[in-house]
Amino acid sequence: MTYFRTIGLITKPSDILLADTVRTLLDYLHARNKEVLVDQSAGILLQHTGSAGVCRQEIARRCDLVIVVGGDGTLLHAARSLIDHDVPLLAINRGRLGFLADISPDDMIEKLDKILIGRYIEEHRYLLHAGVVRANKTIADSDACNEVVAHVSGSVRMIELEIYIDGRYVNTLRADGLIVSTPTGSTAYALSGGGPILYPSLQAIVLVPICPHTLTNRPIVVDAASRIEVVLCRENTTPARVSFDGQADVDLIPDDRVIIERKVPTLRLVQPEDYDYFQILRAKLRWG
Repeated sequence: MTYFRTIGLITKPSDILLADTVRTLLDYLHARNKEVLVDQSAGILLQHTGSAGVCRQEIARRCDLVIVVGGDGTLLHAARSLIDHDVPLLAINRGRLGFLADISPDDMIEKLDKILIGRYIEEHRYLLHAGVVRANKTIADSDACNEVVAHVSGSVRMIELEIYIDGRYVNTLRADGLIVSTPTGSTAYALSGGGPILYPSLQAIVLVPICPHTLTNRPIVVDAASRIEVVLCRENTTPARVSFDGQADVDLIPDDRVIIERKVPTLRLVQPEDYDYFQILRAKLRWG
C-alpha cells in the first residue's frame, strides 16, 4: 500500500473556471496533513492564498502523487513532462469527454478518501517516442501518450508517405496523413479516423490512414515492440508536418523520416477501485 505524503497539483494553465476545484482540493489535502506542491499553472489560480507555484521539475522530484485538474489534454501534457520520473498521476475531469480524466469534481472527495488510504487501482500505460530524422540527423523528438500524426499542413491536397515496420516495407500511402496510436489514444483521433478501440493494457500500436485515396487502405494493428518508420516521399510537394498528441508540431520536408517506437518508462495512472473501462466507453460514447 502506498502512503502518499507529498502531493502535486497541476491544472490547465490560466483557466479561472478551475479555481474552485483547486481550492477545494488544496483545503482537503491540507486538512489531512499532506504536503502540497502547487504547479505554476495552479499557482496562478491561487495567488491570493499564498500558494506560490513551483516548477515542474520540483514536483517530479518530490511528489509521491500528482493530481491533474482539467481535461485529457491537461493530463497528456502532464504525463509527457513527468513520464521519466515514475510519478503516479490522478486526474480530476474538468474538461469534456474525459477518457483519461474521469473523476468528476462532485465525486472527488469521496474517491480521494479511499485512494489516500490505498484503495485504488494503478494502471500502466505506455507512450510512444518519435524522432524526426533529416539527412541522417535527428532534428526533433518528442513523446506522445495518444498518438503521433504525420499529416498535411495548411492545404487540402494529399501527401505521400512510405511506411516501414521493423525495416520491412508496408506500402506507400496517398492520404491526408497517418495516425500512429497507442491503446490509450485509440479512443481519440484514431477513433475519429475509423480505427479500432484497443483495450488499454494491450501491447499494441494501431496505424490509421487519414482519408486515404485508396479505400482499401485500412487500419493495421501491430505489436507494441515494432519500430515504425514513416517517410515523406521525395516527390511530395504538399506542406506536411508531424504532431505529437496535437500539442507539439514539427514541419517536414521530402525525405524526412519519422521513427516511432514504444517508450520504455510507462505512465502510472491511479484510478478509483471501482474503475471500469467498459462503463467509461458506454458513458462517453453513448452506447446503448
